[in-house]
Parts: sequence; structure tokens; C-alpha cells
Amino acid sequence: MPATVVVGAQWGDEGKGKIVDLLAQRSDIVCRYQGGPNAGHTIMVGGETFKLRHVPSGILAGKTCVLGAGCVVDPEVFLAELDDLNGRGISTDDIHVSGNAHLIMPWHVVIDGATERKLGKLQIGTTRRGIGPAYADKAARLGIRAQDLLDPKILRQKVDTALTEKNVWLERVYGAQSMDLEVVAGRCEEHAQRLRPYVSDTSLLVDQALRADRSVLLEGAQGTLLDLDHGTYPFVTSSNPIAAAAATGIGIGPTRIDAVLGVTKAYVTRVGEGPFPTEMEGPAQVRVRELGGEFGTVTGRERRCGWLDLVALRYAARLNGLSSLALTKLDVLSGLDELLVCTRYRLRDGSETEHFPAHQSDFHHAEPIYETLPGWKTTLDEVDDLSELPAAARRYVDYVAAEVNVPISLIGTGRERERVLGDWPSVNPLED
Repeated sequence: MPATVVVGAQWGDEGKGKIVDLLAQRSDIVCRYQGGPNAGHTIMVGGETFKLRHVPSGILAGKTCVLGAGCVVDPEVFLAELDDLNGRGISTDDIHVSGNAHLIMPWHVVIDGATERKLGKLQIGTTRRGIGPAYADKAARLGIRAQDLLDPKILRQKVDTALTEKNVWLERVYGAQSMDLEVVAGRCEEHAQRLRPYVSDTSLLVDQALRADRSVLLEGAQGTLLDLDHGTYPFVTSSNPIAAAAATGIGIGPTRIDAVLGVTKAYVTRVGEGPFPTEMEGPAQVRVRELGGEFGTVTGRERRCGWLDLVALRYAARLNGLSSLALTKLDVLSGLDELLVCTRYRLRDGSETEHFPAHQSDFHHAEPIYETLPGWKTTLDEVDDLSELPAAARRYVDYVAAEVNVPISLIGTGRERERVLGDWPSVNPLED
């Protein structure tokens, strides 16, 4: 299928990087359509572990990689990532950054951290990487874009204009030290000299690829429930991870998208603050966190772990128009006697619903209603075919697909690239 979107169907960290890396083997171009370096992808290839923050994971397959206009790029982080990849023998010559992508500037990082500190107990739980302030300046039409790096005179003028305002905010609102124009402008020009070859018209590049019937893979950062408009606001990211944003983030029409693959863990995790109805308690959470390696790729923060939430997953299927699902980390649930699956919420008025609440106050007070499914004792390490899955594991997969009314096309049974069952070249529903 020429254009396929891979989208997180939970709160992020679903294993999208691994799935994109897998599908990239049969793709020509891999594009990132939104987000910044706060969301990392961890991928294991040939015994090596790669932690990517900006660059699409298709780089490991030697594919053309694109960072679209919907992304915000930290020049320092991006360059460090390129250096790391080059140092490990991976070429970065075929990476393209949209000239319309906005840049995360030094003041954005300072403001992000200062804002969280001021909020205290009400803080959102950002990674303090400057992503939110960068998107805020984009919306306020005060941002600096990648194309501004192409002209040293324009770049300095924009940095000067921005610092005139930002230094006032840093000193008077946040009580932080002001930034020196010469230091910031000099550092920006150093970055610009290295970044200029990567800046291009990525919308045209992708459009021409699609017209030539080349296969394009579109990946987002974070997950559906962190979407700025449709997520669990205000505990959300500052952009739109949902599949519809792939078209605007890359610069193609929505009719060019052929399929949408949602990625969900066999359980749920969440990083940072915010309501989490199915959050596990006690030893169960510790066990799943340790077995699943549930620690942030970028920050190392512990992820909160919970039982699979089908109410939220149905919502993700609706918002994204999912064609199919990839169910990752099924192996982490091995060894549990019973598995809880949330099928409905009980609301404050005592009513029950299988639909995600439209209002924040209802979701904050929602209580999960569980169904209990039998677990399986055997590990999935040696499972190489669907027919070899333990009966209880296959029942779990079939139950999820039926409840969400979306076919499951891929099943993750381990961390390595090859530990995936299913018809991954075409992303079709599973068949025995």
C-alpha cells in the first residue's frame, strides 16, 4: 500500500518504533509527521540497541527519511543523533527536514522547565525539552523555522527579535537569567552550517514519491490519548498524533492515505500526570514494568502500568479510522494466572458506558469494569507461528480484536525486530 500511517493507539510508548522499523523493510520513504525529541523510539537490530529521538526509525533500514512540517526540531539534539548514527556506520545522507518545521530554541527549554516548576502540584509532567513552548510560538507566529537557517542574516534578525521579548519573560515572569544575543546567535549559526544540507521541500518529495507509486510510511510520536484536541487535556502533548495529522504534518492530501495501522500494547502504560483508570496496583505494576522495560527512552522515567483499556482503545479506533492493529508486548503478560481487561467505565452517576467520556470531569472519575481472562504460563520466546501461540494467548488476541471491532495484523512477542507474528508486509488481518 503506497501510503500507510502508523499511529499510537494509547498514551504513547506502544512500540511504534519497532513496528515502523519492521514495515520500513518494505517501504521506500519513512516520514515523521509531528512531535519533538521528547518521544524516543527504542529499537533492537542485530544485537544492537538504538534510541532515536528525531530521526524516523526507517534510517536503520537505509530508507529515505523525512521530518515533516508538523515536527519541531531541536538542532542540537538532531545533530547529536546524526553523529551517533554516523559513528555506528549508518549513513544519514538521505534525511530531509521540511523547511516549514519549527525549531526548538534555547529559550523554549528554559521556559518549559520554569513553567512546570511554577505549576507545582498542577504540573502536566512534560519532559521539559521545550516542545510545548516551541509549538506555542508556532501558533503565535513567532517561531523560527528550519528554512530560516538557510540565510544567516535572516536567522540573526529572527533570533534578535525573539530574544528581545523572551528575555523579558525569562527575567520578570520566570525569574530566570536572560540570554546573550551574541552567544545564542553564534551557536545557532554553528548549527545552521551543518543543518542546511538537510533542509528541503519534503511535501514535494513525498508527493512525487506517491505519484511514482513508491511506498511511503508515515509515523507519529506519542499516542492518540495525548492528542492536543482529542486527548486527555490538559495532560496531553502540544501537537496532533492522530492519523489525520499525517496529511497536514507532511503536506499531502488526506485521500493519499491508504491504510492506518494502530499500535497498542497488550496492556497500557502512561508517563507523567493525568487520570489512568486501569492503573495496576502493587506487585502487578512492578512486575509488568520490569518485564516490559517500562522506562522512558529519553528520560528514563518509570512508566505507570495498567490493564488493557478497551474503552480507550475503541476511542482510538474511532478517531484514527484504524484499518488494523498491531498488538505489542504480548510476551510480557506470560506467567500471569489471570488477565484483567477493562470493557466499560462506571461513571459518577452510576451508569455504565463502553464509550470514552466526552467530558474531562467524567473521565477523571471513571471506574473500570473488568472482564477476567485466563492467563498462560508458557513463555512466547520460541513461538514462530500463530499456530504455536498458547490457547489462552490466542484467545486474548481474538477477544481484543472482537471487542474493538478492528482486525489484528501483527503480534509482538519480544523486543527484537524478528519477534513479530503476522502478515507484516501488507498489514492485512491475521489468518491461521
